[in-house]
Amino acid sequence: MALAEQEDGLPERLPHLSDATLRDSAHMAGVEFGPEDAARIADLLVRTGVELVEVGMISGPSSKDADLILATHEAVGPERSMSLVMVRDRQQVAKALEEAKRLGVRSVMFSIPTSEQHAKLKLGSPSLKFLNTLARTAIVMAKDHGFHVTFSGEDGARTPKERLVPYVTAGFEAGADRFRLAETVAYLSPWQMEEVIGDITAIDGSEIEIHSHNMLGMAVANSLAAYRAGATWISATVGGIGERGGNAPLAELLTSLRVIHGDTRFDLSHLTELSNLALRGSQLGEGFQSGPTSSHAFAYELPGQLTHPEAYETLPAELVGNSRELRVRTRLTPALVKWALNESGVFVDVDAFTPWLIERQERTGSPLLDRDAIRKAAIDFQSL
Repeated sequence: MALAEQEDGLPERLPHLSDATLRDSAHMAGVEFGPEDAARIADLLVRTGVELVEVGMISGPSSKDADLILATHEAVGPERSMSLVMVRDRQQVAKALEEAKRLGVRSVMFSIPTSEQHAKLKLGSPSLKFLNTLARTAIVMAKDHGFHVTFSGEDGARTPKERLVPYVTAGFEAGADRFRLAETVAYLSPWQMEEVIGDITAIDGSEIEIHSHNMLGMAVANSLAAYRAGATWISATVGGIGERGGNAPLAELLTSLRVIHGDTRFDLSHLTELSNLALRGSQLGEGFQSGPTSSHAFAYELPGQLTHPEAYETLPAELVGNSRELRVRTRLTPALVKWALNESGVFVDVDAFTPWLIERQERTGSPLLDRDAIRKAAIDFQSL
């Protein structure tokens, strides 16, 4: 349903805003916000007028983001918060929902890969039937637990209509409250975005959110195009901080809504403080550069991203003269360490070395590590 206007040219309805700084930005390679950062960022977001603060990622028991989630709940309340829950299989989802319940989460956002490429990598099958069954199962389980449920189309922008529309339809039929189209890999122009959103807003009972990445510099434009086509929620991050070229930057989005759509609901006076706070907490310096030429544009901390970069990149790093890098602080895993040590000629017991390196990182202020730094640490470990 396209955006309707009043006689004065202003839209009949204005979009709801969610912010993913404490989830998307917080899981950018090498970025780790602390609970104090989370509380202050969440408080300022709500004071600005953002309705929903997305915080943390839950994939099973003992979420590593528990401190961020609890700090955000303390600052703004669980009713103004939402946490991402990974979806891989029924048993994993059940454990993740139990963890979400333990942490006092009330709203969950299911991250479910919808493109054939991402579904095959993460679910082990590109089958649409399997995808729809898994989504329905997860949604029903969450609703039975009393959660408000948003379900996503991870890599939704590259998911063809004949696959995306049945998936979204199945999710709403299972009882989901909202669908998020995730432009995980920047791919669409604003006019293409309008067409994609138009296809899914036509589904009966649909409530649609857009979450764009900024590798092509069009995240705000695509967010506004999605809103024009009928999306009722827009997701942003403070300063646009995020993976793969960044996200729709909150300040630019809110000022665009004010100038273009006459939207005066938000208190913009907090935006500069928010940006400075997020930059300090993320240790990214004085400014975040979006797009494909920054040093963090192709930085990863997950072995799957490093092993299958084509699934996460709009264009290869080499095309723009950039390079693919590993960047991590304390979110080290044996799989990531194995990747870093591969073909290095350095041999250690990875299961013993990984916790040793995590402990050293925490003790020394969590300096940023790349592949060479991990290899050097492994040599230090050998000498013990």
